[in-house]
Amino acid sequence: MPEFPSIPLNAAGQRIEDQSLAIIEAEAPLPRPFAGDQWMVVRRMIHASADFELLDLVRFHPRALESGIAALKRARAVITDTRMAAAGLPARLYEPLGCNVHCLINDPRVLELAQSRETTRCAAAVEVAAHRYPDAIWLIGNAPTALLRLIELVRLGRACPALVIGMPVGFVQAAESKEALMALAGSPFISICGRKGGSSLAASALNALAMIALSNQRNCSH
Repeated sequence: MPEFPSIPLNAAGQRIEDQSLAIIEAEAPLPRPFAGDQWMVVRRMIHASADFELLDLVRFHPRALESGIAALKRARAVITDTRMAAAGLPARLYEPLGCNVHCLINDPRVLELAQSRETTRCAAAVEVAAHRYPDAIWLIGNAPTALLRLIELVRLGRACPALVIGMPVGFVQAAESKEALMALAGSPFISICGRKGGSSLAASALNALAMIALSNQRNCSH
C-alpha cells in the first residue's frame, strides 16, 4: 500500500476540485492537442500546476495509457524517485487497485551503493528497485540522474518498465534526460519537453491513470 495514507475528499473539497476542472475545460482552447484519456491526464496535470503551457509540452508514447492502466489493474508496484512524489499518490486511489508504492531513497542498500559508486542516492535507488521490481510503474519527477540510470538499465535489459512517467524538473540534465526517455524505443512513457516537471506533475499524471483504471473496474462490475 502507499507509504502516505490520505483522507478522501469531503463534499466541500470535491466541489472545489470539480469547479477547478470546469475552469480548465473552459480555458483550454479548442481544438485541443489531446482528447479522451490523454486529456484526462493532461487536465489533471494542469490542475496540479495551473500551467496551460503543458498543452504544448506533454508527450505520450503510443502505448503509454494502455500499458499504464493495465499495469495498475494488475497491481504492479509503483516506484518513485522521492518521498515527495510518493506523498502525491493518495491511498484512496491505490489501495483499491492493490498497488504498493515504494521509495527506496533511504534503503540501507541504496545508501551503501551511492557511497561506493560516488553517485546520487536517487540513481542508486533505481538500481536497487529495478532488481526488486523489474516490471514496475516508474514515477520520476525530481532527479534526472534517476531517469538516466533507469534508461541505462532498460537498454541493458535489466528493467522492463510497464510505464515510465519521467518528468524531472530543473536545469542540469532535466531536459536531456526526458529527451533520452522519449527516444527510448519500445518503452511506454509520459513526459514533458524542456525544463518543466516536478513531483506533483508526475504524481498527478499517474493519479489520472489510477482514476481511469478504477472507473473501468467499476463499469465492468455493473
